[in-house]
Amino acid sequence: MSKSAMILLFVGLFLAGGVISFWKQKLPKGVILVLAFGSVMCLASGLMRL
Repeated sequence: MSKSAMILLFVGLFLAGGVISFWKQKLPKGVILVLAFGSVMCLASGLMRL
């Protein structure tokens, strides 16, 4: 497993945790959507690098 894939997966999971946290705090949906999009992109690119 490459180092960049590990970093991307870690960042994606970190951002996913932020999405959950922001959702519980009832922050604006736009902020949550941008964070979720970033999380999905990081996870997808990390999985493709495996």
